[in-house]
Amino acid sequence: MYRYLLDTNIVSDLLRRPKGPVTRKIEQVGEDVVCTSVVVSAELRFGAAKKGSRRLQEHLEAILSALPVLPLELPADRHYADLRDHLQRLGTPIGPNDMLIAAHALAQDLTVVTANLAEFSRVPQLRVENWLAD
Repeated sequence: MYRYLLDTNIVSDLLRRPKGPVTRKIEQVGEDVVCTSVVVSAELRFGAAKKGSRRLQEHLEAILSALPVLPLELPADRHYADLRDHLQRLGTPIGPNDMLIAAHALAQDLTVVTANLAEFSRVPQLRVENWLAD
């Protein structure tokens, strides 16, 4: 059973610093409780393609093949709709991909691991941790 959904900036840090704080935290909590979203995978693949670095793309593929990538499934759509409506009414929207990632985590009852606390902390009932702050 997964407990933690890694956000884009966390997986990016894992790419840059394979022996850094994210790896140490994964070792501490256990690899079997950590995953990411297909939305994160898409963002990372886009970033690697944009850079045009074959080495970066290969390194990313290695990480994504070892890290479970969850598909976006129902009831994430309901969480997304409620969340987007709520944040727009408050006048505090977050980025579209972050909203999908938050809805995905809410639908799967996962804690989002991110360094982007400013955005994700605005999402009601979303558990958020920053593994880079330690």
